[in-house]
Amino acid sequence: MTSLLNAFKAAPAREGAPSHDMQRFKVLRWQTFLSMSLSYALFYVCRLSFNVVKPALVSNNILTPTQLGIIGSALFFAYAVGKLVNGFLADHSNVRRFMMLGLLLSAIVNACMGMTTNTIILTLIWGLNGWAQSMGVGPCVVSLSRWYTDKERGTFYGFWSIAHSLGEALTYVAVAAVVVTWGWQFGYWLATLMGLVGLALIYFFMADSPQSCGFAPVQAPEPHDKAGPSILGKQLELLKNPALWLLALASCLMYIGRYAVISWGVFFLENAKAYNTLSASTLISITGVFGIIGTGLSGLISDRFFKGKRNALAMIFGLMNTASLTAFLFVPAGHYWLDATAMMFFGLSMGALLCFLGGLMATDIASKSASGAALGMIGIASYGGAAAGEILTGVLIEHGTTVLSNGSKLYQFQTLSIFWVSASLISVLMTALFALYIQKRTPPPMGKTAAFPEPTKI
Repeated sequence: MTSLLNAFKAAPAREGAPSHDMQRFKVLRWQTFLSMSLSYALFYVCRLSFNVVKPALVSNNILTPTQLGIIGSALFFAYAVGKLVNGFLADHSNVRRFMMLGLLLSAIVNACMGMTTNTIILTLIWGLNGWAQSMGVGPCVVSLSRWYTDKERGTFYGFWSIAHSLGEALTYVAVAAVVVTWGWQFGYWLATLMGLVGLALIYFFMADSPQSCGFAPVQAPEPHDKAGPSILGKQLELLKNPALWLLALASCLMYIGRYAVISWGVFFLENAKAYNTLSASTLISITGVFGIIGTGLSGLISDRFFKGKRNALAMIFGLMNTASLTAFLFVPAGHYWLDATAMMFFGLSMGALLCFLGGLMATDIASKSASGAALGMIGIASYGGAAAGEILTGVLIEHGTTVLSNGSKLYQFQTLSIFWVSASLISVLMTALFALYIQKRTPPPMGKTAAFPEPTKI
């Protein structure tokens, strides 16, 4: 047991004087960044495969919407708790090995999902997938902290966050095409194959830290005296930071709107607007494609043109997200290009919000040696909200279902749409309260006492 735990400890620094071969350092850093980002996109495929399969399971009377909601929520609850626990662990771990184990487990779970239709078994193994999925994001953020300086963090965090949208796009195009062509089981098995590809990328190209490759740390250690807090102490200090909890609540509500589209969007379009599975999945994939643009540019723009201040941008993108979600839900059927436009702006704004609310603004106000824990706190709130939203969505859909005389089902989405839009709008309000709190607690000029023990940059 001890040897197993030691295998996941952070890789030790290589002995000898640090190398100054900057060309090799840049190659290693790019290899680590690209393999980490691409494999995290494949984590997403292993997470979202269930969403593409949902309509087939309902239409074939294999599972009901309430059962789908319960199964889907198992992933979110396990992911929420796992993201907190594994975020704390990632700060101390060999992130390469940690991430490999998570993706291997997730690939195995997807293979198993295609072999049974028993609701209890599906709930248990999909919950296990939630825990496995939580072993991906923490290592990625810790790796970014190890390989990039403060001045680069926003830019490369934004580029890495493209993986979210890339994974969504891959799922709603590739997995959907396989499901339509060969059946729902093959959607899970394609996700399994993609997970194994991601595992190979991590194994061959990702490195744990510059020190483990013979280089010096990218920035000097954070200043503290001998009596100062350890990494665990800094992690625990985050729990007392009201700003982080406001940000977590904003992200929690934003995730309800996010998974309203990526988890139930195909089902909504098929039953509210009469799209078929492939055309509905294609529309939802637009969010992933434009999410890549929103995510990739958000960190870069906020670093280059706003000096790392992201509050105002987060609120603007939050309002754009609410408006586009409203258009998607309430524009009548038969307006394909309006639906496509709504998905475009939803993707752009959600991509930026995933970067800002989903982690970057939390790491901005946290100690760099506790970045995994900060992301874990955001994660448990975000996916706790997503889990609650998943259950409520399934229940509201089932309660709004009318069975017609010919046996077909008519779904009513009015109440559900109001719930989704309200969550998105309140998220913007929480972001505004976060910005107001930070502004009041910003260290005053002229050398007066700072409100936070560490510099705050938003």
